[in-house]
Parts: sequence; structure tokens; C-alpha cells
Amino acid sequence: MNSVLDSFNLAGRTALITGSSAGIGLALARGLAQAGAMVVLNARNKDKLEEAAAALRSEGASVHAVAFDVTDGNAVTESVARIEREIGAIDILVNNAGMQRRAPLEDFTHADWHILMKTNLDSVFFVGQAVARHMIQRKRGKIINICSVQSELGRPNIAPYTASKGAVKMLTKGMAIDWGQHGIQVNGLGPGYFKTELNDALVKNPEFSAWLIGRTPSRRWGDVEDLAGAAVFLASDASKFVNGHILYVDGGVTATL
Repeated sequence: MNSVLDSFNLAGRTALITGSSAGIGLALARGLAQAGAMVVLNARNKDKLEEAAAALRSEGASVHAVAFDVTDGNAVTESVARIEREIGAIDILVNNAGMQRRAPLEDFTHADWHILMKTNLDSVFFVGQAVARHMIQRKRGKIINICSVQSELGRPNIAPYTASKGAVKMLTKGMAIDWGQHGIQVNGLGPGYFKTELNDALVKNPEFSAWLIGRTPSRRWGDVEDLAGAAVFLASDASKFVNGHILYVDGGVTATL
């Protein structure tokens, strides 16, 4: 009888991770690679993407780097087809690309609203749909959409971000409903507050950092490495009957007032 640990093994599988040249995306790619997957990194900045790929290769990972704009539906369709044709079938998709814009809602510009929604929400639909079309033909696949504690909770000056991540949560459930019949599991991974480039200003703000640590049951910021195990679980056979679920990795933030 196979060990339960074998169900976490990703050997022989290919994972595409969007927005993976740094931060959470790179950490997730590293975790999937350590579990045995061949990873395909994606970002718009080719130089930064190649640096990330080289770093993972130096650690022994099997890595490809494919630059394309996840907010451009046509570019997504073409790039996913090229990956399928030239690299191999995408078994695992991690929709991680995202951005933040902070401002009082009454001052939030229309331009910032549209770019934020394109990056955080449209990209999940574009890449998810393009990859799922191939997965449907194979009757199998894993899709992980990166949500946020802001899929559940609000904070001042980030209402559009909260709206986008709430929408990603519900799009995840919709994907699971439509594509579950084809052997595809679609789940969300919801990070809490992590030490990343996106949160650098908050990390360096003593007042905010003290407030956050005091509010978090685990009493610390998250490290990006804390997300790897959850990602491997959702990407592997260990979660083959988990569908439409949002797994929050937040040190307990969503559990407390």
C-alpha cells in the first residue's frame, strides 16, 4: 500500500505559476519544484524572470521561463498553447499575479481601478480559462487561485483590492462548479500578511507592524516559505476531493476580531 506521503509527490507534473519572478509566486514555484514538479515561471519582465529561473536551477529545480502579459487575453491564449506544445501539458496552474494600490476610495482614480482589476481578477479568468480548456480534454488538472485575507476582511484605503480578491474567491468557486465534472480541482490559497515587496512599506512601519502582530494569533508576520506546504497540498493528489475551497494561511487573522 502506498504511503500517504506519496500522494504529495509532484514528480512528472508541470506547474505554471503566474507572477513568479519574486515574492509569493517565486516561493510557491520553489515549493512545487521541491515536491518534484517541473515549474514554468511567468512574469512580464524578462530579465527578472530569467534571474528567478536561474536561482531555482541552481537549487536543482527543473525550470522554464515564459514571459507574457496575463492581462492580455490573446497573449495568454497564445502563450498557454505554446507551453502545451513546446514544454508539455500543464498539470497545475497557480494564478498568482497581482498588485496593490492604496488610496481613500473617494480619491481612487478610474485608471488605477481598471489596472488593479485587470491584474488581480481578469488575469485569473484569462489564464484559468486558457489552461482549463486543455485540462478538460485530459479530464484532470489542478488550479490554485491566490486569494487573500482581504477576500474576507477589509482595511482602510484598499477597497478596490478587497473587491478584486473577493471576486477571485467567488470565481474560484464558480470554476470548481463548472470544471469539477471534468476531473479538475480548483481551490484558493489565501495568504495573510507576509513579508514581501508588496508589503514592504507596512513591514517597515513600526506602528502597523506592532498592530498586526498583536492582532495575529501566531504573533508574527508570515514568511513566504509558510505557503509552500499548503500549495503542494492543493496541487497534489492529497487534495483530490477538495474543490471550491479557500485555504487561508494567515496565522489566524481571519479567526479573530
